[in-house]
Amino acid sequence: KEEKKNREERRRSWIMSAYASFISLFLLIFLITSLRASAQLQDPTYVGHNCSNTTTANAAYFSNLQNLLTSLSSTTSLFFSMGYHNLAKGQGDDMVFGLYLCRGDLSKEACGDCVVFAAKDARSRCLRGKELLIQYDECMLGYADRNIFMDTVTTRSTPTIITWNTESVAADQSDRFNDAVFSLINKSAMEAANSLEKKFKFNKLDFSSSVTLYASVQCVPDLSSEDCLICLQQSIKEMYLNKVGGRVLVPSCNSRYELYPFYELSGTILPPLVSAPPLPVMTPPQASASPLRSGRGGNSTVMITEIVLPVSVSVLLFVAIFSFYVTKRVKKTYETSAADDDGNDITIAGSLQFDFKVVEAATDKFSICNKLGQGGFGKVYKGTLPNGLQVAVKRLSK
Repeated sequence: KEEKKNREERRRSWIMSAYASFISLFLLIFLITSLRASAQLQDPTYVGHNCSNTTTANAAYFSNLQNLLTSLSSTTSLFFSMGYHNLAKGQGDDMVFGLYLCRGDLSKEACGDCVVFAAKDARSRCLRGKELLIQYDECMLGYADRNIFMDTVTTRSTPTIITWNTESVAADQSDRFNDAVFSLINKSAMEAANSLEKKFKFNKLDFSSSVTLYASVQCVPDLSSEDCLICLQQSIKEMYLNKVGGRVLVPSCNSRYELYPFYELSGTILPPLVSAPPLPVMTPPQASASPLRSGRGGNSTVMITEIVLPVSVSVLLFVAIFSFYVTKRVKKTYETSAADDDGNDITIAGSLQFDFKVVEAATDKFSICNKLGQGGFGKVYKGTLPNGLQVAVKRLSK
């Protein structure tokens, strides 16, 4: 009975330890999943916007605009997979044209997240504007009261966003750097123009043993190869090639170069090889652009991490303490049960199992001096266990 009781206690101890381990593993998986989810919930990285052609009274136009933004941000996953969609809402003077264009290397999920965020962010950044071009690292979104998204030649009225790195190239390397950037972007432009799908291309060039140039270009997929090339070549002329990084965005195409990889390689964005100072934004002087505000990217990640991490660690710590307490309690119960049985020789001898070597040592290798007698099934010896307890041992006949 006592042996059965001890086995039951050990079984309970094992079950509790296994349960605590399972809970710990579950919480660890939950923590990792939550952190991944928080990364996916990070807001797109805001670059700049151009809000122009403002008006105070045109209820029909802004109603059509709201319908347009709602339609763009709720399109099917097919369009997010393509990374591009254009629409028009309304009629006559109240018609509004719009589109979004995601970076060509993004997944449909990342594209969708950026477009949904941009559609909400657009109205707050351009309250009374009839034309808006807003850019993030991941996508761009625009709308206007005229179809400017198929124009290949930009004019003074074309909304444009130009950004550049504040760090300049060393004077003695400026000419060679300019030639290298121009050559890299022009090569990428020709490849993108001849692309049959997304009209997106990225390339890199080793400027020196320690410096690598990275560039990407992209056109609206509906443009012809010739129009795409014209748009990109014109955008290159707007860049500040004496800076270590920069980009130009117009409604129908965009170009960018940096000293670090900013596009996805094998599903992972590599860390910057050099530091990237803040990018100032320049818009055409004739366009009335809203004051630029810093992007909100990262706030969601920080907030979720600050909540999930402490809670998960606290729960894991609680489970560890609880598991230790249960194991210690079961062990103490087992030891108490064994101690209570020390006064009953018959119970100990009949209930507990001993290794043969222990029994052999206790009886001095079944010495004849320890022989107590002999029964029908074998000889009986007296013995002394290592803890001083005296026992009678029957060695069964073969």
